[in-house]
Amino acid sequence: MITILRAILVIALASASGQTAQGALRETSRMKTVLVLGDSLSGGFRLSPRDAWPMLLSPRLGLIDPNFRIINASATGGTTEGGLRRLPAHLNQKIDIFVVELGINDAFRGVPVERIRDNLQAIIDKVRAREPHVLIVVVGMQFPIVTNDDYVAAFGKMFGELAQENHAALVPYLLEGVAGDPGLNLEDRIHPNAAGHKILADTMWRALEPLAREVAAK
Repeated sequence: MITILRAILVIALASASGQTAQGALRETSRMKTVLVLGDSLSGGFRLSPRDAWPMLLSPRLGLIDPNFRIINASATGGTTEGGLRRLPAHLNQKIDIFVVELGINDAFRGVPVERIRDNLQAIIDKVRAREPHVLIVVVGMQFPIVTNDDYVAAFGKMFGELAQENHAALVPYLLEGVAGDPGLNLEDRIHPNAAGHKILADTMWRALEPLAREVAAK
């Protein structure tokens, strides 16, 4: 009788151990999502989606954790108000890292900087309400020409202030090393070509890599 009870106990413990191991495996194998909400600069205007900087970072993320995936929710002509409208469709999934790259199209239309800032803050707030522990990257932009205009100065400063207030990582200028170079842009001299996006990927990786490692270590 004692022998039978011991055998039952061993089987029960083995079963429980197996279930625990399976649960741990499921947890470690959970997909880790990077959501990019941007405009044509992140969408890869007139390029194959695989040549845009978000997809170029997918192999690098895979080296950190094979369960990383990037969802590129960028849209040509995207504005901060448009981003607010598009965002809810992407909040039905767990988001580990959120990248927001919006604002320059608003500025081209003369939208007040405070309204742009309020929209970006609302986007961040909505993501954090859904995912309190999400890591955020604010992508900064600058006007293609340097002036002493108050609007231009306020627009450029806004991204750093927003990142600081939200304890987010900051990419000061997405087009650093690319803007104005005809060899790295399409004929419009505004949108990066495939070579330009490779540089954008390097720029973004400096902010994303430490966050990805932090997510993978959890």
